[in-house]
Amino acid sequence: MQRRTGDLKLIQELNRSIILNMIREHGPISRSEIAKKNKISPTTVTAAVNEFIREGLVSEVGTGKSSGGRKPILIRFNPDGGFLISVSVTNSAIKVAELNLQAAIRKKDLFPVHDVKGDELIEFTLRSIEEFIGRLSDLTKCVGISITAPGIVDAAKGVIRYNSKLDLINVPAKTLFESRFGLKTYLDNDVNAMVLAEKKYGKSIHSTNLVYVTIDEGLGTGILVNGSIFRGHHGGAGELGHTSISPDGIPCECGNNGCLENYVHWPAIRSKIEQQVNIGYPSLIRDLLEQEQTPLTPQMFKTAIKQGDPLATSIMEEVASYLSIGIANVINLFNPETVILGGVIAEDNPQLINQIQTAVSKRALHILTEGLEIRTSSFAEDADLIGAAAVLLQDLFQFSLHA
Repeated sequence: MQRRTGDLKLIQELNRSIILNMIREHGPISRSEIAKKNKISPTTVTAAVNEFIREGLVSEVGTGKSSGGRKPILIRFNPDGGFLISVSVTNSAIKVAELNLQAAIRKKDLFPVHDVKGDELIEFTLRSIEEFIGRLSDLTKCVGISITAPGIVDAAKGVIRYNSKLDLINVPAKTLFESRFGLKTYLDNDVNAMVLAEKKYGKSIHSTNLVYVTIDEGLGTGILVNGSIFRGHHGGAGELGHTSISPDGIPCECGNNGCLENYVHWPAIRSKIEQQVNIGYPSLIRDLLEQEQTPLTPQMFKTAIKQGDPLATSIMEEVASYLSIGIANVINLFNPETVILGGVIAEDNPQLINQIQTAVSKRALHILTEGLEIRTSSFAEDADLIGAAAVLLQDLFQFSLHA
């Protein structure tokens, strides 16, 4: 039976991705070696490589050793031969960046949200990208746009299913963005993207069971199980922030009570600090607020911790205690080899990391903490942007997450 045209096109695109990824990961490499290692015909490899050279994605870089006959010409990947637009939707800002094809940021910008939600937030995101793209000289080498958002995301369909804080319900983001910009668009949950970036571009390339917890305006978790992102039935796996630690605790906007997020995220920390400072509790943070003449920031909180401020230290210890409960539960459920703590509260906060390490070692099953590494993100404040890039690049290169 004759293959359908669509089938052949799909095979050609898949071969193209495999060949490009082989050059990216193993270059300089010869055409014949690519064909042999991937069991693809030399003609197919040659045609793809010639296309890549014309597009500027690869270049010839001399010759290799010969086993008889002519020396083979070697090819290597050119990460600056194309670029992508990475977008991170957060509760406080839209972050947009241009990255090369090795997930290196070339330029970035931040657009504060100012409490915009729902459809207005989506339109604000579109305008922010439009403004950023308008400053770029040429889009011909742009391979696409990749967007991450907190909450429950259907990555396959490109839909933001649910985010209570941002009032986003069943938003067809992929369709909206592709129609606006005419560029192939990708969408994923923010922390799923971060765990993907850690696996492919960070310090966890050899990990096959990995948990990423981000502590920021919210609390999110990305989980890598046996080398694959664990998404769950509706794409909502990893909602650690909405696991309950107190049935009669703080009411959450999700409709539950006592959700972990409301005890550890930045709004909760800020509220506790402001309450104590306002009633006259002595604290270095009061001095920092007077010096900076700005609203309370996470950096002020972390500065106070480093200087041994009793109020900041006490609140940090409380946050670490609550977090360790959730993280220990995740360890007991998924038995990861690495737990990464990211987000504005964990970054540059070694005291918090140490507190969590100590508490988790007491709460989790002892055998599951043997050899367990708990550390901070490889990418600090850029983790979300590099995460978004990793989502697109995974598709572009068809790479495997398995070590």
